[in-house]
Amino acid sequence: MFVTNEGSILHADLDAFYASVEQRDDPRLRGRPVIVGGGVVLAASYEAKALGVRTAMGGAQARRLCPHAVVVPPRMAVYSAASKAVFEVFRRTTPVVEGVSIDEAFLDVGGLRRIAGRPSEIAVRLRAEVLAQVGLPITVGVARTKFLAKVASGVAKPDGLLVVPPDRELEFLHPLPVERLWGVGKVTSGKLRERGVRTVHDVAQLPEAALVSMLGPGTGRHLHALAHGRDPRSVQSGRRRRSIGSQRALGRHTRSPAELDEILVSIVDRLARRLRSASRVCRTVVLRLRFADFTRATRSHTLGESTDHTDALLSAARRLLAAAHPLVYDRGLTLLGLSFMNLDQQGSVQLALPFGQPASPAMTPEATALDSAVDALRDRFGSSALTRAALLRHDAGAEMPMLPD
Repeated sequence: MFVTNEGSILHADLDAFYASVEQRDDPRLRGRPVIVGGGVVLAASYEAKALGVRTAMGGAQARRLCPHAVVVPPRMAVYSAASKAVFEVFRRTTPVVEGVSIDEAFLDVGGLRRIAGRPSEIAVRLRAEVLAQVGLPITVGVARTKFLAKVASGVAKPDGLLVVPPDRELEFLHPLPVERLWGVGKVTSGKLRERGVRTVHDVAQLPEAALVSMLGPGTGRHLHALAHGRDPRSVQSGRRRRSIGSQRALGRHTRSPAELDEILVSIVDRLARRLRSASRVCRTVVLRLRFADFTRATRSHTLGESTDHTDALLSAARRLLAAAHPLVYDRGLTLLGLSFMNLDQQGSVQLALPFGQPASPAMTPEATALDSAVDALRDRFGSSALTRAALLRHDAGAEMPMLPD
């Protein structure tokens, strides 16, 4: 779809990312239903999605829906490398790139019209370059706002391109179901549909005050604006993450305290190294849990001072997990995640006064030197060159990065 009057924001979203990487690397999987992850579905190819398989679905249910699916274990390092290669294509296209997650980003190409052509033409080249250089299909939505560009890419999936002309935005948006509005999940969708509000047009017909009364001030005003095509946010390149995180899908079988501790140590070890490599320090540790009944729980602890020391962060994470143990065994834990939040640049944080108290063993110069030595060895000889004793039996399994905040 090509028009002269075009918005300049692109939303580029890789299609069924993990599954597409598996199909790229193994030609035997192409055209076949593929499920990544055994205990919990981390990703499904479109062939599997057509039979009802969805991300975060239990593996047993997914195999009942799609008994002929090929189930493959996740390869997070391979997915990370593919993501980096795709983002290199993004940055060669335009300097204004805002990453949303490992497999999607917003690009602003408004300043490139004279040298690179219309946004739709840039989008065509972008899709071709990602396919040629990384071997992955990608869908792109082009619109005047970030919200509409994201909706356009969602409608165009898989492996498509859709341009929303500024003078036809509401014509495109209003017939869509309310679930297409950014921020409408299962709970909000249920509230709206109970009141007969099924399409974006239905939302737009309601006064803002009615939506506020129904959903609360934040959500009500947000949805009222989106339903009328209003989204003033710009693409923000170079924005530093406010948090980093990783999570591990555990399947349905019960894990012992020792196994959960091994998983926690593995996640902390990786995240702390990422902190130090980015010259960042963390103040708040957040534990995220998901249970067999699909309920969730979050626990957090704010440290006395920001740190990037593995042992200090691990100690905080272990305390959070110990406090949550009753929930873990009452409900059945299916996912364990950890985030480091309130990030700052290393060296920019004012040091806390000790007031005569001895420094924590994890905060001493010796601990800093140990972390640095371990990082240097791994950088030179690979991540597996040096391993904590607690992880000698650890199976990295389905560990995956969390979406950035």
